[in-house]
Amino acid sequence: MFTSFIPSHEAAQWLLGVIRHMLDAVGLRHEPRIESFLYIFIVAAVAVSIGWAVRRGILYVVRRLAGMKHTALDNELLHSRVFTKCSHVIVPMVLLSLVPFTLEYESQMRVVVMRILYVYAIMAGTYAMTAVVDFIWWRYNRRENTRNLPLQGIANTMKGVLWMIAFIVSVSVLIDKSPAALLTGLGAFAAALMLIFKDSILGFVAGIQLSQNDMVRIGDWIVVPDTPVNGNVIDISLSTVKVRNFDNTIVTCPPYMLVQQSFQNWRGMGESGARRVSYDLTVENSSIHAADDTFIDAMAAKYPMLKSWVDGVRESHAGAAYSTGLMEVNGSIETNLGLFRAYVCRYLINHPQVAKDQQMLVRLNTPVSQGTTLNVYVFTATTDWTLYEAIKSEILEHITAAAASFGIRLYTPITGIVGGEPGPTVSPSTLRPIVPSGSSEPKANH
Repeated sequence: MFTSFIPSHEAAQWLLGVIRHMLDAVGLRHEPRIESFLYIFIVAAVAVSIGWAVRRGILYVVRRLAGMKHTALDNELLHSRVFTKCSHVIVPMVLLSLVPFTLEYESQMRVVVMRILYVYAIMAGTYAMTAVVDFIWWRYNRRENTRNLPLQGIANTMKGVLWMIAFIVSVSVLIDKSPAALLTGLGAFAAALMLIFKDSILGFVAGIQLSQNDMVRIGDWIVVPDTPVNGNVIDISLSTVKVRNFDNTIVTCPPYMLVQQSFQNWRGMGESGARRVSYDLTVENSSIHAADDTFIDAMAAKYPMLKSWVDGVRESHAGAAYSTGLMEVNGSIETNLGLFRAYVCRYLINHPQVAKDQQMLVRLNTPVSQGTTLNVYVFTATTDWTLYEAIKSEILEHITAAAASFGIRLYTPITGIVGGEPGPTVSPSTLRPIVPSGSSEPKANH
């Protein structure tokens, strides 16, 4: 009988009587199929309405209580809709409590409905737990994660584990088997599952390594060799790392790629507050010559910042100055190139945008076929990209222009030289060299 699942108590029989009167009113026969369908429909509609009303009532009370406290946690809970997401579990709980009064205990219909409602309750409960995990991660990432560690992958893994457990338990409820027996049966598919979830498993392990070793954070500028990755990290999830390149393109790569191969992280440069300038200038060997006293005195008169250094070297009778400090003059009065090196050092030491707590070198590297390589190695006092490029360009422009005053010719593939013929072709007023702080001479506006 189709009505065998309808219990015999007064409430169920009264509802069945109402259904029959409705059928009589519209001229339909008392068909058991129709009566059963209407009974299920009315009971389900009433149960869902009660569940919805209970859910809305509880949400209203909770929101009012949270709004009365005006604490940061309560406001964040309301803003992230955690209460709303967790309240979805109320409806299946109400339905499960009403089923025993609306369906016969021994009927097959009751068994089917109860299993479906159990699965509904499991899914709603899992959805609520994932909402709590999302809120915990969001709150920790906003307030406690000062180092911007990539924790989203771990949060995604926790949610994935919760949904996997919910799926296994739901299947075990539907087929009326123990979850342990179901897991035993799934053991045969372990290899296939590992292949399917290979990226997720590797991403989870890589996420732990990235977080534990503090290898990369949100906002870091990273460069991965042999890939188009060269920009700021904007997101790190279980399966991908998103990088916004400097041309505003988005590049994605798996997290385990950052663990399996080396990559460059520029975070240390940003934290130091200084950025390196390392530039090579090629000096034609034919333009290097010995410096006599007349030439030295002329350069000292033209560039007052050199005079005290030249006097010190002459008094020591050393011909050159050596020091182990970070910001020290490195040059000699034996050649025009040595004097030029000393001038460049003095210029960089007195430059207001050069970091004074970082290493500075003006050195000669391995000669090349075009001449001798002069390397300028210094750090700017800022890491801002635009300002850094402006400072670097200013320094190189000044050094290139000053080279001709010392008789230095710089090689280029087009004309062979930069800076003109040997000799003091550039006047001091044109170069406007920087004067140390406290001097009576005005500072140049570079």
